[in-house]
Amino acid sequence: MEKRGDIALIGLAVMGQNLILNMNDKGNTVVAFNRTVSKVDDFLNGAAKGRNTILGAHSIEEMVDLLKKPRKIMLMVKAGVVVDQFIELLLPHLEEGDLIIDGGNSHYPDTTRRTKYLEEKEILYIGTGVSGGEEGARHGPSIMPGGNPKAWPIIKDIFQAIAAKTDDGSPCCDWVGENGAGHYVKMVHNGIEYGDMQLICEAYQLMKGLLDYTPEDMHKVFAEWNEGELDSYLIEITRDILDFKDEDGSPLVEKILDTAGQKGTGKWTGISSLEMGVPVTLIGEAVYARCLSAMKEERAAASKVLGGPEMTPIEGDRAAFVEHIRRALLASKIVSYAQGFMLMREAAKEYGWNLNYGGIALMWRGGCIIRSVFLGKIKQAFDKNPDMRNLLLDDYFKGVIDRCQDSWRMVVSTAAMKGIPVPAFSAALTFYDGYRSERLPANLLQAQRDYFGAHTYERLDSPRGKFFHTNWTGTGGDVSAGTYTV
Repeated sequence: MEKRGDIALIGLAVMGQNLILNMNDKGNTVVAFNRTVSKVDDFLNGAAKGRNTILGAHSIEEMVDLLKKPRKIMLMVKAGVVVDQFIELLLPHLEEGDLIIDGGNSHYPDTTRRTKYLEEKEILYIGTGVSGGEEGARHGPSIMPGGNPKAWPIIKDIFQAIAAKTDDGSPCCDWVGENGAGHYVKMVHNGIEYGDMQLICEAYQLMKGLLDYTPEDMHKVFAEWNEGELDSYLIEITRDILDFKDEDGSPLVEKILDTAGQKGTGKWTGISSLEMGVPVTLIGEAVYARCLSAMKEERAAASKVLGGPEMTPIEGDRAAFVEHIRRALLASKIVSYAQGFMLMREAAKEYGWNLNYGGIALMWRGGCIIRSVFLGKIKQAFDKNPDMRNLLLDDYFKGVIDRCQDSWRMVVSTAAMKGIPVPAFSAALTFYDGYRSERLPANLLQAQRDYFGAHTYERLDSPRGKFFHTNWTGTGGDVSAGTYTV
């Protein structure tokens, strides 16, 4: 009897290949297809050689015919128009109740649109974030599915089997919510990833500029940090990067051009935060730091004409200052996650999603790029108080901030005095100080708006929602502009 596939996967780049191998290891017969069909044979004769339960297809028709019903087809292709193209190629061959899954980094509004479009055609659709890179795809990624809820029971067993597991065996995969919820959560995950990476880079720059540490010195620091509260994948790989030698025996990291690329998910997070009115300032600064890094030629020219303090190593106990940096990094990291969860909470209200924030922390606990022991504490915080408005208000995180605050302020102020840019550290501290301030200078701002545009203001001695306008010049009249929030 001809073998039938449990699931098909389209897109045989490294992520697609590794997901197929992972699914196959968990007992699934998988059909592999790629638009450039020669890659199918290369895969079957290469990484999948000897696996008779990985089946190659050389056309859409053959792939669909090889699948059990209801058919499950996962796309691991470039986000954007390519996903729509494959959906249109698949539709003529599918039947009611079949399932299409987009596992790429699609923009969440596209996933919402596609879910509704396919529902009208009686085809199920899931847009899922998959995080962990090629290693995660092969051995256990974090998977964040959303879309049509009727699709979840069909794919749940396969996804939870291939996902990373926490220490207690829980899969780092669960249903996120309807329409674009899965890709939204993946987008925020990537935004936090931007923030984490920038914070680590700023710690590296501080040790290099203020302490005159070599990569070998910093390798030891990050190795020690990875044994404590900062234990995480990104700290771990930074440790290894700093120890990696080029062919001539010198540290490779110091030979890499200081211009950073980006794929767009950090930018999308920043745009969404502006649309939602949520101050995700640290992630925004992390995105802008990459933009500034890309201005290499301009920066090189400016460095010759724009003055600043001389970047000289500080005097005193260098190990003590390393501890100050560690604490500043930890406190800033808390703010980054707090802002990310603030954004998801607002998006859930906006789009009617019932997000499980503790469950999201669990999904990120293993397999993904931002995996860390830190996320276990976030899950505990939301398990204790599912309606918590901000992680900073949790007793554990409040205690960490209290313990780290003096060091955090010392690091940011020292960096400013020495002319070392630390946009993410600074943004985190500024947000913290703003969030804990009962009164901000927005009263003056509202007076300015009312002065030049008659935009009105509220008063401390009147109920919220009652608006006033003042004729500030005596010639402006009493007509005010309507009040609204963009």
